[in-house]
Amino acid sequence: MSEPLTVRARLAAPVDAVRRALTDPAELRVWLAEHAEVELPDRYEFWGRYTPEGDAPHQRLRHADERTLRFAWTLDGVETTTEFELTPGGEDTVLTLRQSHFDFAEAMSGSSIRGALQTFWALSIANLAAHVEGKPLLPRTDFTSAELRAELLIDAPVERVWTSLTDSEQASAWFGFPIGIEPWVGGRYAMGGFESGYAAKVIDLEPGRKISVDWGPTGVSNWELAGSGGKTRLTLVQSGFDEGNPPYAAWTGTVAGLYELRRFHEVPDWQPIWLSEELPTSA
Repeated sequence: MSEPLTVRARLAAPVDAVRRALTDPAELRVWLAEHAEVELPDRYEFWGRYTPEGDAPHQRLRHADERTLRFAWTLDGVETTTEFELTPGGEDTVLTLRQSHFDFAEAMSGSSIRGALQTFWALSIANLAAHVEGKPLLPRTDFTSAELRAELLIDAPVERVWTSLTDSEQASAWFGFPIGIEPWVGGRYAMGGFESGYAAKVIDLEPGRKISVDWGPTGVSNWELAGSGGKTRLTLVQSGFDEGNPPYAAWTGTVAGLYELRRFHEVPDWQPIWLSEELPTSA
């Protein structure tokens, strides 16, 4: 069943800077899409390899003002609706995304590209946050390729990063979702926790260097760490899936999670940017 998707995030930039990043085509090409053209109040289009069904622009602008942007977006033959709402909060901005026609079953089965909407927007908003803060962006998903590979430099020693990847409590904190991890070969790796009823399997592990997890039909995730000068280079590769139907939704969600992994190590008194549906009072 199609469900409305709502995502809220607190961005460390004033509202005018966030609105400019959302509406300036040159900035959109940095954090969102390979190609973008905007002529408010008539046109808002983005397309290219980093966009689901990005062979051509499939958006139609419905409304734009100083705080709201709404457009129709046709995906897999269905016209969906996307809305961004900006709420000023001093030097910060709360961004609310509302996306229609998201079906979690389609995300799990890969039966429609609409199943990638949740994680597509999670990664896009993470990159918007990085962009307005002047931080390095995460790798965007190439929806035309079956090569799923990402690299990330984290300003923390490899030992600390390794612990945050293999300790259930720490991994659950930065990923924002319960994860149960048994860090040994043959151990369980359970999204949703050990009580969720399903667990992937750890098939390879070298402490402090590498962990590989077999997810079944969606393939094997291989995380490798290399330390240098007190920093850690993380390389993530997904392989062993049906290349005719790559697991774009799951992959994009994993890459989106790397934004908070990096902040978990680099931001003092870390708190995630993601907010509950209950909008907090502005400071």
